[in-house]
Amino acid sequence: MRGTSMLSLALACCHSASVLACGGHKHGDREWTQAELDELERKWGTEFGYTGIGSFAHLKHAKCLTTPSAHYDIAIIGAPFDTAELASAPRAIRQASSRQTSFRGYNQRANINPYANWATILDCGDIPVSPFDNALALTQMTEAFAELGNRAPVSTQHLSRPKLITLGGDHSLALPALRALREYYGPGLRVLHFDAHLDTWHPDKYPSAWPSTQARFNHGSMFWLAGQEGLVSNSSAAPNVHAGLRTRLSGLDDYLDDDAQNWHRIVSDDMDDLGTRGVIDRIMDTLGTEDPVYLSLDIDVLDPAFAPGTGTPEPGGWTTRELIRVLRGIEGLNLVGADVVEVSPAYQGAGEETALAAAQVVFEVLSSMVKKGCRRRREV
Repeated sequence: MRGTSMLSLALACCHSASVLACGGHKHGDREWTQAELDELERKWGTEFGYTGIGSFAHLKHAKCLTTPSAHYDIAIIGAPFDTAELASAPRAIRQASSRQTSFRGYNQRANINPYANWATILDCGDIPVSPFDNALALTQMTEAFAELGNRAPVSTQHLSRPKLITLGGDHSLALPALRALREYYGPGLRVLHFDAHLDTWHPDKYPSAWPSTQARFNHGSMFWLAGQEGLVSNSSAAPNVHAGLRTRLSGLDDYLDDDAQNWHRIVSDDMDDLGTRGVIDRIMDTLGTEDPVYLSLDIDVLDPAFAPGTGTPEPGGWTTRELIRVLRGIEGLNLVGADVVEVSPAYQGAGEETALAAAQVVFEVLSSMVKKGCRRRREV
């Protein structure tokens, strides 16, 4: 009996293999031809903005950190980390992206549909960041970014390694993201930082009678820490860029640490004096098109009228239109990763204007990454 059972099982396996080899598919108690499956997809596969699971732009999704077989060229990853109210940001940004679909994903300025091109773009879910221990959260994010960035890309003709776009969350996640990129780009990595604030604060200079080692890691010091760890360029010949600054200072001495790390500053008022084209030219003239660049965008670069849903709003910021126009103008940058952070759903209006702006930022960054890959393929 045992031999008969094994023989039957072997025959069943052979039959299944032959079905698959001939283009058939076994589902339940019947075999489906590829034509039948294609017809099901034609009838039921379309998703509108109000249907489907809440992945970013209705992208295919996987829990990539527990699915080593998941591969991609560009991954959307949530980092629901914060010491206050920003942990729900990735979910809000995904929800706001629901009107983006591959069917209506054509970007007119870029002349490309990033969702229907060479790149396999996957929503990789969220990093399960501890809400109880910030030191542990830093370790978790660093290892998660390293794991996701070490996968082989699907389109090896366009990329040598995949790119990650992170939805956040506390801006301090930029530090573990940069740590994960160190192996590949070392001290030559440049940063383009859109923000109302410097985020290069020396953590020991903030007055406190209660010093703490862990307090050094926060959403105002992460680029100072990155500079100290040699994660980003610290050369006067290859400076990093702040854009949209309008933070209050304790004095001009606050710029000393920023100057020491060779950051080029574009303030919010420059938009009035230079216009979007002038701001774009300043960024491109500083960063060029060849050096690897990490783009980190704090949504509070926008004025609170356009993005009230953020933790540290500052009056006098850019409009959403101005920011999007600048992002479109810098498509020639060699972006190797990006984040969109500091979205605080609890503070945004009923129209979800802050999360909508963040979702549009991701769309523009994706479009530029995919378009840049097309150029490189033509050059090869």
